[in-house]
Amino acid sequence: MTDAIYQQIAREIRARIESGELRPGDRVPSTREITVTWDVAMATATKALATLRTEGFVRPVAGVGTVVSAEGGAAARPRAQETDLTGERLVMTAVRLADREGLDAVSMRRVASQLGVATMSLYRHVENKDELVLRMIDHVLREEELPDPAPGTWRERLEVCARLQWGLFQEHAWLAPAMSMTRPQLLPSAVAHTEWILQALDGKGLDLEEMMHAAVTVFGFVRGVAVNIEQEAEQRRDTGMTGDEWMTQQAPALLDIVATGRFPMFSRVVRSELDMELDTLFEFGLARMLDGIGEWISGRSTLTEGRTGM
Repeated sequence: MTDAIYQQIAREIRARIESGELRPGDRVPSTREITVTWDVAMATATKALATLRTEGFVRPVAGVGTVVSAEGGAAARPRAQETDLTGERLVMTAVRLADREGLDAVSMRRVASQLGVATMSLYRHVENKDELVLRMIDHVLREEELPDPAPGTWRERLEVCARLQWGLFQEHAWLAPAMSMTRPQLLPSAVAHTEWILQALDGKGLDLEEMMHAAVTVFGFVRGVAVNIEQEAEQRRDTGMTGDEWMTQQAPALLDIVATGRFPMFSRVVRSELDMELDTLFEFGLARMLDGIGEWISGRSTLTEGRTGM
């Protein structure tokens, strides 16, 4: 629990530094100020400032206190040769940072700090954070390629594609929220997944719009479940509790709700040991979705055969 709190405090102070609210030379909250503001023990405050010192964001100054370092994170790191910086290294560093702390932690300044280079040197490789995020998405989607040759049936192909996406979303919790259904990122690595599903459904009696709707619906389902992965990771970092521990804490409130007698079915749920993990929800939803698409294709085939017979 304490670890999660000190990390949260460090993130909040770091964000103030990266936003420019706290500039090089400015004092950051002292351990005593942290104990009052965040209502934590002195040991927790000390660990928060120690984390920021390790990262190079702050440094102690005799007679003054702890202040923002000269370059807000990069100062404590050996300066790398900026000629050694490549676009691939930049993207991989940003991906690792997002995997560790979430996409909100990725800023040009923070990535430069991780690389030990000046922030401005990053702009030789990407125009801004939006472009960096696009390249991060493209990078992780290329980590796992769809198999060649492809499985024989349409259902196997859709299942393979969905499971591959689910695996990537689990490995990179920030990826699902970063991808859009309404304004999709036009990356070859992303289009490859759509092409895979379209080819799987081609020749099954569906028109192009129906096939495209199916492709987007499958992706939307996988992404819709996966966006909860990042939220759960954030909750664990912030509270120090697992999902099971949180549910145990909520048990009295749940029992109060079912004690009213208004919800007999939900009362049975509360008193049962049900597996509601995200993996289980994904497996159930994927199977039912593919069942539905199968019925849809079978109905379309029957209708086509009937017309042919006429």
